[in-house]
Amino acid sequence: MIITLLGAESTGKSVLALALAQHLQAQGEDAVAVDEYLREWCAAQGRTPQQHEQAAIAAEQQRRITIAAAQHRVVVADTTALMTAVYSEYVFGDRTLYPLALAQQKAFDVTLVTGLDMPWQPDGIQRDGEHARAPVDALLRAALQEAQLPYRTVYGLEDKRLQNAIHCIAAPAIFHWPGGPKPSQKWAWICDKCSDPDCEHQLFSQLTQPAQP
Repeated sequence: MIITLLGAESTGKSVLALALAQHLQAQGEDAVAVDEYLREWCAAQGRTPQQHEQAAIAAEQQRRITIAAAQHRVVVADTTALMTAVYSEYVFGDRTLYPLALAQQKAFDVTLVTGLDMPWQPDGIQRDGEHARAPVDALLRAALQEAQLPYRTVYGLEDKRLQNAIHCIAAPAIFHWPGGPKPSQKWAWICDKCSDPDCEHQLFSQLTQPAQP
């Protein structure tokens, strides 16, 4: 089972990936988080990648997810090659990484998109700035919708974000499948074609409110 977290910068992907993996571990799952390779690359090189280096970064992210999936029952990936493709379009106007990245994304079991409700925070050289979040989010959603790839958007601050992510992946009971193969059909939901943040935020607010007596 591979759960992937996609989203613009400073939307909590790294923190959420680790928290989600730890939650699953506490539930008895053999789960592991796969970190974002780009962060490691930028720290080692002391700069952001150039256009010709993007494909290798995407390939390494995919390689690490594949290795983790071979060694663990559940993988929570802090980004995938698809985000590299999105940033290649945003920064360089290069769309050549999309076909392979989307084919890989379709093979994953769950796609979660982190919402823009978190305040932007600086985090070294790899972040472009708050102005980049909305257009990157729009490019990501457009790519997912064009590929007809279902996803859910996660909102909420701190523990609420984790609880909403758990809600997103737990609804179809995709975990603890009894001794056999995992379900062959990916889940979908009634708003899988809607990317209106206000609509999604309202939905999650309703879902997380205590039941009325």
